[in-house]
Amino acid sequence: MISMNVSEVSEFRLLGFSEVSHLHPLLFVVLFSLYILTLMANTVIALIINGDNTLHTPMYFFLTQLSCLDICYLSVIVPKILENLMVGTIGISKTGCAVQMFFFFFFGVAECFLLAAMSFDRYVAVCYPLHYIVIMNSKVCKSLVAGTYICGTAVGLVHTTITFSLPFCGLAINHFFCEIQPLLELLCGNTFPSEIQVIAVAVFAIIGPFLLILYSYIRIILTILKMSSDESQQKAFSTCFSHLLVVTLFYSTASSMYLQPKSSYSASVNKLLSLSYTVMTPLLNPIIYSLRNEEVKGALRKRWRKINFMWK
Repeated sequence: MISMNVSEVSEFRLLGFSEVSHLHPLLFVVLFSLYILTLMANTVIALIINGDNTLHTPMYFFLTQLSCLDICYLSVIVPKILENLMVGTIGISKTGCAVQMFFFFFFGVAECFLLAAMSFDRYVAVCYPLHYIVIMNSKVCKSLVAGTYICGTAVGLVHTTITFSLPFCGLAINHFFCEIQPLLELLCGNTFPSEIQVIAVAVFAIIGPFLLILYSYIRIILTILKMSSDESQQKAFSTCFSHLLVVTLFYSTASSMYLQPKSSYSASVNKLLSLSYTVMTPLLNPIIYSLRNEEVKGALRKRWRKINFMWK
């Protein structure tokens, strides 16, 4: 770490993957390919859902929002990673770092709460199927989505404002974007209050929605077990499996990142975990939903046939 007077810190340096500089060309090709593939996959899912009237239901409305969030979430981080891999250590202004952190938390927290909203949708669909259309009407769906963005905005503003109002005694961020853990390493003096802040935000943004998801699935499982036929049980569970898998992927990496104490922090492990939930999860989400969902696959086949017919 480079120590300096706090008044002089107006720009940070993102070290990125400086410890494996010989792998930069390979990493650039891999990450750039994954970035383009993820943008295409999520865009296709959103366009397919919006273009097929049979998919204009609450579940697919939330799925479209998830695809949009994944695109934005990914685009906050990956361009800086690619720049870092091309030129090595890069500079980022203090303002730019704060903006990047805000949008990272904004989209990340919004996705946490959106996954909770999606679990509520599955809960209503399985537990109250006869009242599903009435309960999950357009106004309720839009309100739930608006709530996710409000929570993301609140957490992003509070977290970023508090962090960047503290004095910094270093400028070298051992990461590929303005992550909270490596930034805590640069703070002057006692960082314990800031660590408590990070844990508090994590509890609100990660544990809170997770408990809502857990409650929804407990009720869903209890309802499925009461169903008389195996076919009904299998059909009910299949409607929830994709969402449950996405939740597992997202929360397993996010909780391992933000619920760990500073004493167990490792820059190398942190970077790998960051790559998993900033790059791999947004790519896997549309794949999981398209491969596990017959309606989405049917809509994709229908659109593909139309494209082939136009080109003939």
